[in-house]
Amino acid sequence: MANSDTARRMFELVCAGDVDGFCDHLADDFVEHETSPGAEPNKAGARQFFTMLMTSFPDLRFDAEDILESGDKVVARIRITGTNKNDFMGVPASGKPIDVQAVDIVRFGDDGLVHEHWGVTDVMSLMQQIGAIPQGPPPA
Repeated sequence: MANSDTARRMFELVCAGDVDGFCDHLADDFVEHETSPGAEPNKAGARQFFTMLMTSFPDLRFDAEDILESGDKVVARIRITGTNKNDFMGVPASGKPIDVQAVDIVRFGDDGLVHEHWGVTDVMSLMQQIGAIPQGPPPA
């Protein structure tokens, strides 16, 4: 299976709410370079982060809109959607939908597992969409 196929499968597992299945694709020495508050930059931290995301957004979807493969790396442009049904990072549930963009880069090892992840997620838009911070320019 090509690394891009594995990456696509991992996004499908997130959409299905299968944190364990997703984490089965992470190597034991996995390193997370996109740090999240309160989560260690390793496989256990990734499990904790995705569990929190899926609790906060039970209908969470990570839909890959583009996937490019080069050598041992896969780059994906992702559309993240869901509805904020439970607290998210200390912010009370708003019941509001989210629709944000992210870019993920993952490095696969010869074992077919993900050993590193770098990512950029539009967290500002996410927080605005759930009402945690105001939208638009700051007051004058």
